[in-house]
Amino acid sequence: MPRCSSRPSRAAGLIAAGLLIAALNTGASSLAAPQVQPALASGPTLPIGHAGTWVTDADGRVVVLHGLNQVYKVPPYEPSADGFGDDDAAFLATNGFNAMRVGVIWAAVEPQPGSYDDTYLASIAQTVQTLAAHGVLSLLDFHQDLFNDVFQGEGAPAWAVQTGGLPNPQLGFPANYFANPAEDYAWNALWRNAPAPDGIGLQDHYAHTWAHVAAYFQGNPGVFGYEILNEPWPGLLWEPCANPVVGCIVNDAKLRGLYNRVVPAIRAADPTTLVFFEPNVLFSEVIHTDVGTVADRNTGFSFHDYCALETVLHKDVSCSQQDWAVFNNARHYAAVHQIPALLTEFGATDDLANLAGVLRRADDDRIGWLEWAYTGNDKTSSSPTDQALVFDPSQPPTGSNVNTAKLAVLAAPYPQLVAGTPKSWSFKSGTFRLCYTTERADHQGRFSPGTPTVISVPAIEYPSGYQVTVKGGQVVSAPGAPLLTVVADAGADTVDVTVTP
Repeated sequence: MPRCSSRPSRAAGLIAAGLLIAALNTGASSLAAPQVQPALASGPTLPIGHAGTWVTDADGRVVVLHGLNQVYKVPPYEPSADGFGDDDAAFLATNGFNAMRVGVIWAAVEPQPGSYDDTYLASIAQTVQTLAAHGVLSLLDFHQDLFNDVFQGEGAPAWAVQTGGLPNPQLGFPANYFANPAEDYAWNALWRNAPAPDGIGLQDHYAHTWAHVAAYFQGNPGVFGYEILNEPWPGLLWEPCANPVVGCIVNDAKLRGLYNRVVPAIRAADPTTLVFFEPNVLFSEVIHTDVGTVADRNTGFSFHDYCALETVLHKDVSCSQQDWAVFNNARHYAAVHQIPALLTEFGATDDLANLAGVLRRADDDRIGWLEWAYTGNDKTSSSPTDQALVFDPSQPPTGSNVNTAKLAVLAAPYPQLVAGTPKSWSFKSGTFRLCYTTERADHQGRFSPGTPTVISVPAIEYPSGYQVTVKGGQVVSAPGAPLLTVVADAGADTVDVTVTP
């Protein structure tokens, strides 16, 4: 990693502060993409896009996302159904989280072929609005586990399930993936675009449903992205996909076909919002992806990282090696295709060493993340209670209702917005360090000295306050502010920020 250094600057702190105020009063750059929305609190200017492998805001600053998942997997499939509301969104923001992966269930959106339930989408939109009111952006995730509830999961509507009359043993999660012939047949029906009861292909229905959702949320300032399909499963003959050398060439080609069908449908309804897509679920177990190129430049790569041995033994055994391999595969794919990678699931455990290991790897690779999960009671998790950060969202997120030890791991300092290109950041033994250049991530010049870089500094990490040392820049936020704001000195090429208790 290149070392940061800075040239001496003659700019005074008052000048930097004045430039910051001017920048904030000016609003979005005139060079921003169309339909730019005001910034959420101290958050990014919208819409969110990307410059190569970096997520960026409308002003071109790098955006780093830290947050959690909220998916309600039983009817009515609404994230608010278990009590998630304004106090939870405030809790997230207070602890420095700026993003949430919000579950949307196909069965709820399209309960009958070609018929869409906008009342359901209105409930999702209310959750998005509640989060946005506290500066938390949403990734709308078409979530599934085990394809449908007939296989002890959720996702596809009943009319989209085809079993071929094969046995349907009730083996639970995740065993049904590996040993349920009826479920594997249902996945294969999706991959071959088998006709639904109305004669229209299943993939065509899926694409049309996504187009309807994208049209509904187009222009919503609380939504930073759409995720096409959670944890796609290869289906019949999945065994070759478990080979870390060969990979899953045949099925990944079918997966690419689905994405290249869905993304244009989304784009017809919403031309700007980032669209994220996943490799098949075995990617999390160190199987590289052969999904290839998805034919849209404004996309991102969503991946998961679950340590199999930790899931089985509830001990962090060899997880660091697995994390390294999974992140390497994700970084390689993102770099080749010049799109951002985002870790949209990991965790599902109260093994703090495991969580901390993934966070270190994400920081080392400068990748944002969304941990699984905000709450528990999850019917398709190997640790439905242990996964929770807040045990019961219907009650205030305080006291014994919060896994405070887990919060202390997850609520680590990080750069939410960088007016330049990050070179490194880390948090270790109470010390946070950020190093960035003032060059724009799109390589189109440098940011002006008054452009703010925003760093989350949660109180849980610094209960007695913090002190800051900056080389090449100035602090312009109030002492002890939960969002530390830094601006570069005039003429500075690089900025180094160190935060200590």
